[in-house]
Amino acid sequence: MSDISPVQAVVYGVVQGLTEFLPISSTAHLRIVPALAGWDDPGTAFTAVIQLGTVLAVVLYFWRELLHVSVAWLRGLVDKSVRGTLEYRMGWYLIVATIPVAVFGLIFSDQIETGARNLWLIAIAMITLALVLAVAERIGSRKREEEEIKTRDAIAVGAAQALSLIPGVSRSGATITAGLFRGLDRVAAARFSFLLSIPAVVASGLFEARKIGGAGAPGMGVTVVATVISFAVGLASIAWLISYISRHSTMIFIVYRIAVGLLLIGLLSGGVISATK
Repeated sequence: MSDISPVQAVVYGVVQGLTEFLPISSTAHLRIVPALAGWDDPGTAFTAVIQLGTVLAVVLYFWRELLHVSVAWLRGLVDKSVRGTLEYRMGWYLIVATIPVAVFGLIFSDQIETGARNLWLIAIAMITLALVLAVAERIGSRKREEEEIKTRDAIAVGAAQALSLIPGVSRSGATITAGLFRGLDRVAAARFSFLLSIPAVVASGLFEARKIGGAGAPGMGVTVVATVISFAVGLASIAWLISYISRHSTMIFIVYRIAVGLLLIGLLSGGVISATK
């Protein structure tokens, strides 16, 4: 069993809550923080399960919209008059956009749990996504609002979410970037990104939960602590990010990603930290 202390659990919960919705990769930071602190890698199971806390934050923050989408989608299955509404279409968009990450997550599950957590890969992914996001900021029209999301947008954003299986890419970073490329404004791209996180992260968290307390995985107690804290911090993070990007670009996150990526490369090249421990 991975030895995680209560203090470490608190740190991991704060890190998860802060970084899940910001386009800077929570998975990467849950690898970087223990590497810098000299702690063991908490592993993919722990990382996936504590993300359930931030998913709960999304559900609480968007509960009205989620309720309307769910009711409209279910009604639309039997009532044709509902099928033209945004809520009904959004239900299908979330389903369609979740398919790529589900398929690729199952196909590459072994690689995700082992080699994909290499810090060299994370450093490269941090920098690469930053550059792609910078391009999206520059060429995206940012003229379309949430009401204007179409099936092609859902497909593009869903494909981008599959890339987030690579630690360092960032699920929110990849999906917001895809939304910007499709001409969505920043708030619309972020809101769709947050809603899209629910099915993917819930499925991943529940799938990995069976490993908690087993060989090489943290115990249930510290996992619950980290999950609860990630929920509280994540709720504040959602509100802050939506407010921030309604008035600013994502440049602060682009610069941060590049800085962290370059720092990792420097530390790895100098032998200060190990890429796999």
